[in-house]
Amino acid sequence: MRGVILAFIVLLVTCCEMFSQGVTGSDYKVGEVTAVNNSKVTIIGSNRLGEQALDLTLSNDKKVVAYNLINGAMEYDEYYQVGDRVLVAIANNDHTRTRVISRYRLPALIGLAIAFSLGLLLYARKVGAKALLSFIGSIVIIVELLIPGLMAGYSPLLVTAVCLLMLCSLIILSVAGWTAKGKAALAGTIIGLIVTMILCVLVGKLLNLDGMTQPLAQPLLFETGMYLNMLDILYAAILIGASGAAMDVAMEMAATMEELKINAPDMNQMDLLRSGFRVGNAVIGTMTTTLLLAYSGSFLTMIMLFASRGNDVMQIINMKVVAAEIARTLIGSLSLIIVAPITAWIACWMISKEFEPNMQIELEEA
Repeated sequence: MRGVILAFIVLLVTCCEMFSQGVTGSDYKVGEVTAVNNSKVTIIGSNRLGEQALDLTLSNDKKVVAYNLINGAMEYDEYYQVGDRVLVAIANNDHTRTRVISRYRLPALIGLAIAFSLGLLLYARKVGAKALLSFIGSIVIIVELLIPGLMAGYSPLLVTAVCLLMLCSLIILSVAGWTAKGKAALAGTIIGLIVTMILCVLVGKLLNLDGMTQPLAQPLLFETGMYLNMLDILYAAILIGASGAAMDVAMEMAATMEELKINAPDMNQMDLLRSGFRVGNAVIGTMTTTLLLAYSGSFLTMIMLFASRGNDVMQIINMKVVAAEIARTLIGSLSLIIVAPITAWIACWMISKEFEPNMQIELEEA
């Protein structure tokens, strides 16, 4: 119970820190739109171009005028109306220069995070508390280590491998502990990710990919001075995407085999391994489809665009952006096929070894 309370306190502190930084920071304020002037906005079909002049009332009751530039890029532009709460950047203390950043979405996101955390804690309790702490720790590793390491120009594969090793260790061991189950799941995940990394490099060369198919790859490359290796960053993205599914499969395999051994302690290693393989077959059958659905959901609009143009299937498959996404899906699925049997082998050996001393003690007592 103390772990549940601790995890919830950590979440509240994190959310409060985010909230205070977003609201009370010296450069940013939250305001409500009280009037809108759209005289400089031109509507072209479903698109808009120009500039909105907004009368705002800030959280400290000060009245300011802010401007919202609309560039015609619908994925980035915001179009404001009276009553909207917005985040604004204050250029100086007298509020003479104010720029609208975006709608203020932080409270809704914090509410969603709290709902997720409460659901996790109420259902899984102690394990949920550990999972929540590892979730927060994973965010810290990604934000404080992975992203700065990639932006600094270090080898994306090396930085990602180190961060994923830390992430997998944190997530798996915080939930399973330093037990045979935890060690087997961690070992299976690491081996699977090593194979995934090798597959990424080989498939990338075979398909002649360049990494520029990722969202915002071109502006990122321009803004960072053209020194980033976008192909290796693509490999890193594939590794990160595959790591979550690999951990799921590895933990499911290890936990299942531990439960089998607990409920049937007389089961020998060969029978335990066969049972593990049968479980692995079922897990892989669903997880590969899960990966396909997850990845296809991320490029659904791209598929719809090609369908609307009536492109030939052969032409679509050979496009660079489509080939990269197909490779991402198949490499992730291959990693699962590798993780399941490897984890079964390792878990069978470790769990059987862990149970042997207990069985000997019981026999001696009998």
